[in-house]
Amino acid sequence: MTKIVPGSPCWAQLSARDLPAAQTFYGELFGWSAETDPDPQYGGYTTFSHGGAPAAAVAPLMNPQQPVMWLVSFATEDVDGTCGTAKGAGAQVWMGPMEIGDLGRWALLSDPTGAPFAVWQARKFAGFGVVNEPNAFGWVDLSTRDRNAAVEFYKTTFGWQVWPDDVYPMVGLAGEMFGGVMAMDASVPAEVPSHWAPYFQVADVDSAAATAARLGAEVLHGPVDVEMENGPRIAVVRDPQGAMFGVFAPRTTG
Repeated sequence: MTKIVPGSPCWAQLSARDLPAAQTFYGELFGWSAETDPDPQYGGYTTFSHGGAPAAAVAPLMNPQQPVMWLVSFATEDVDGTCGTAKGAGAQVWMGPMEIGDLGRWALLSDPTGAPFAVWQARKFAGFGVVNEPNAFGWVDLSTRDRNAAVEFYKTTFGWQVWPDDVYPMVGLAGEMFGGVMAMDASVPAEVPSHWAPYFQVADVDSAAATAARLGAEVLHGPVDVEMENGPRIAVVRDPQGAMFGVFAPRTTG
């Protein structure tokens, strides 16, 4: 993915219990700077920047029951219409559609397999200002209990293109891939719900994983080279507050 288009990932927002701790962790891991919105209606919403461009965000939990997690938003030109299509395809609409000041229009949903996601209709704020370079967003991964149902849902809702694969079908738009879908098998505890996770590109996966661990995170998988042609090197991390995300680097040759 090289730019935001309707149906593509457009933002990644962390919900955390401890905003200063999250700012410190991701600031040290990715070199992000943090700027908190002073308007009280946004409750401390903080934008992370990389090279002066919006890279991601962290916000406080909306209620004590809300899990610490990364929430991925997908772009749309019509939040209300997308919510209607999604609901007709089996989604639940949990919040919205609603105006977020003059920034855009937003809604929170979960797909038919239970994975939360958001949709965003941009006005003053488009989303990612930087992608596909070290310390910026570059991929999104869905772990789900029903891979086929999930793929069909997102095809219906966003018109995604699918590159079929028995293990890891990949998805995208206009010939550009931006994510993949992984089936959770019986080895994954039943209490783990279907979920999206953002992947951030790094210069060195092993170094990034080691830094995350030093900062109090748990490296759940990797670092490992993905076993496919030109597959990247990846690691999956659970941050100190419990949110899961991935890091990756394109495979080097030579």
